[in-house]
Amino acid sequence: MSSIHEQLRARRKALRLKQEDMTLKVGMARQQYQRLEAEGNPRLDTLELVAKGLKLELMLIPQEKLQAVRELLSNTANKPSSTETEQTPSSSGAENPWKGLLEDEA
Repeated sequence: MSSIHEQLRARRKALRLKQEDMTLKVGMARQQYQRLEAEGNPRLDTLELVAKGLKLELMLIPQEKLQAVRELLSNTANKPSSTETEQTPSSSGAENPWKGLLEDEA
């Protein structure tokens, strides 16, 4: 699985936000945010703040439930919900939001 800072950077780019946008959005110094994406290892409260700014939720998943969650996400990714089809026209070519979520990225 990719590291936290790599996931945060990828999510920010997927939302087409610059690092400067994030500093305004979450209220932290530019250098602090740059260090977070470069080195990772944020404090929990910082991670929660950045996740909120990236429209993400933090969740701890028990190891014995991890496979079930992966399967659920995989099944959901293949079957768009009615709200997804309303919000994202099929002709838009939007990327799968679940792609790579719980997988190692090579």
